Amino acid sequence: MPFSPHRSDFPWPRAIILVDMNAFFCSVEQIDHPEWQGRPIGVTNGAQGTCIITSSYEARAYGIRTGMRLKQARRLCPELIQVPANPTRYAEVSSSIMDALTQLTPDVEVFSVDEAFLDVTRCQRLWGHPEAIARQVKRIVWEASGGVLCSVGLSGDKTTAKYAAKLNKPDGLTVIPPWQARQALAPAPVTELCGIAKGIGRYLAERGVHCCGDMAKLPIGELGRHFGNPGRRIWLMAQGLDPDPVNTHVSAPKSIGHGKVMPPDTRDPEVVHTFLLHMAEKVCTRLRRHHFQAGLFFIGLRSADGWCGGKYRCDPPTSHGPDLMRLCRRVMAHDWHGEGVFQVQVTALDPHPADGQRDLFAPDTTKRDRLDRAMDAVNNRYGEFTLAPARLLGRSAMPNVIAPAWKPFGHRETILKSGG
Repeated sequence: MPFSPHRSDFPWPRAIILVDMNAFFCSVEQIDHPEWQGRPIGVTNGAQGTCIITSSYEARAYGIRTGMRLKQARRLCPELIQVPANPTRYAEVSSSIMDALTQLTPDVEVFSVDEAFLDVTRCQRLWGHPEAIARQVKRIVWEASGGVLCSVGLSGDKTTAKYAAKLNKPDGLTVIPPWQARQALAPAPVTELCGIAKGIGRYLAERGVHCCGDMAKLPIGELGRHFGNPGRRIWLMAQGLDPDPVNTHVSAPKSIGHGKVMPPDTRDPEVVHTFLLHMAEKVCTRLRRHHFQAGLFFIGLRSADGWCGGKYRCDPPTSHGPDLMRLCRRVMAHDWHGEGVFQVQVTALDPHPADGQRDLFAPDTTKRDRLDRAMDAVNNRYGEFTLAPARLLGRSAMPNVIAPAWKPFGHRETILKSGG
């Protein structure tokens, strides 16, 4: 039967759901600690953390927000409960939720640790009207997590579904039928749409585009000429016509990196050396875990005046810690002049599969590779840095965090160690 936009009970031509777990980390903590339910809690990066990672809705009622210093949060809410983050537990609950959602539809894109897109277009004959499916999603999240509430947005494209999910938090369900998406988005500022950063927002504002409804004034070709295909997608997003599909696969990594906030104004070369070594070993461990290697790295130390360091090549490409550390020592010797630094970053910029082919004239690394594999096996079994360079032994007690691009599978299935 042909599609009729005038019958809400008719199968939709495209049905996309965005599920967003509300105050996810705090919700998990309140499930695990029933005595904290209904009380203001703030999650920090470890027991010594000084910055709020996220806060419960009870704490948000006092004005406590992500990124706020703990001292300021306690001034707003003296009874705030500080909770050290437990990223392994959050990843476990998230994985359980995502696995349960795939029982409803195979078309699930894990957007972050607490968000996922579902394409339920093909499921309407099996599960019914999209709104009924969206309500089922809320029940699945609740049951799979042991009690986490979620907000759900339902529409005909990813951008409108994500926008809808923000309109009724917490524990809401907002439905914007595809044929109403353009009208619903019209008054929304373009910068509220996912993926439109401040720079693009300024470009649009200079051309009179402030709200989504203004986008029709601007030819799609102008955005295409300036930003390419992403620009064309932005134009369609504002019309409720986002063509981006729900992607069930984790794309190959564009980079693999680790960074850490250091004590302010660090000038001791031994301390800087230790931080660089720590990040270099973590980058190489991740490269090996997913059978990657890299030949181009960013290595940087951040001071009040900006970054010192830059891009460095390693030939042949490597996933061996000492190779990367030689580049780090080059930064210390030639690019850093002893100024106070407060952050370190080491990133593989061109990770690619290690195909096993060797340069005829390259040194034989068979013994080294066997040692790396043995060290990785021990650390996988007994814990990170059980075997490590001597400088790092006993120095890796910094708390874990979840990477923003975490996924429950593939190279994004990573719990990072960081500071702050």
